[in-house]
Amino acid sequence: MSELKRVERIESTPFQSPSEHNVHGWKRAGSVAGGLVMVGKGLRRGGIFGLIQVAIGGVALARGITGHSSAKSLLEKSRQDMNNVRAKIERAGEDLARLKANAEAATKTATVTGNDSLKSPKAGV
Repeated sequence: MSELKRVERIESTPFQSPSEHNVHGWKRAGSVAGGLVMVGKGLRRGGIFGLIQVAIGGVALARGITGHSSAKSLLEKSRQDMNNVRAKIERAGEDLARLKANAEAATKTATVTGNDSLKSPKAGV
């Protein structure tokens, strides 16, 4: 009997960001405020460190405006994958326990003939 593999649907790729909001409320407002502060400080500072500060502020500002954080999305996906793996391991453990119980039940009804084939092999073999 062939075993069919389950095909999982790909929700999004790294080049597509899902439209759902995963940043809400005060976190979103804090990202907008913090992003504006960082961009302003970076522009005043200038140089390479100012440019880095503008970039980080821009990311925070985008997070607050859109309400979506790619980093948070990746962390949630990783957590979901870990939970899926944990569930598969638990199912495998349950299957193993069931197989062990079946094997023990089968050996309780087995009879021993007293013929150890390694010590006294059958004649003519």
